[in-house]
Amino acid sequence: MSRDLRMCFIGDSFVQGIGDPEHRGWVGRVLQATCGDVTAFNLGIRRNTSEDVLRRCWQEVAPRTLPDADNRLVVSFGSNDMVEEEGKVCVAPSRCVGNLTSLLDGCRQRAIGALVVGPPPVVDAGEGHLRRTSQLAEEMAALCRSRHVPFIATTQALACDPAWTREALAGDGAHPGSAGYHRLTDIVLAGRWHEWTARPGQ
Repeated sequence: MSRDLRMCFIGDSFVQGIGDPEHRGWVGRVLQATCGDVTAFNLGIRRNTSEDVLRRCWQEVAPRTLPDADNRLVVSFGSNDMVEEEGKVCVAPSRCVGNLTSLLDGCRQRAIGALVVGPPPVVDAGEGHLRRTSQLAEEMAALCRSRHVPFIATTQALACDPAWTREALAGDGAHPGSAGYHRLTDIVLAGRWHEWTARPGQ
């Protein structure tokens, strides 16, 4: 009997796939490249910060898990946290990392396997945003290492990627089109994605 792999993706507009004319984003493309049967749920919401994601996470994830299934949660946020408004960031980096800590603790308590995809860059937000987001990603990665949770870095690779930057600037300044999301998909798949999905969950 094949295992019942149930996977929730929770986060912001990049998880939702905003800007992709094919309406697949990186989540749909990653699932397309994933072996086996996966019951997947995209819980990305545009403009969500880590505060928003933490607030809604378990009330949305819990109904989509089953006691005897291999339940997984893919988390990706942080880009909106690092947006500066009226001289301060929306969510302080320490608070964002604390929210991720709470989510990972919740996964462990519920026997849900977790994986974290680092925050993509917002091209038109400038160098300050990129610097803050890159530092946040490093802190997230350190947390994940300490918890033995896979972390896939995206920030620097996408900031230097011509397809991502070109499509974002041609659109709303933040979200790419299909080529940019394809590049993000490649980064996720080249990480520990296949290893993580292939092994039995917690």
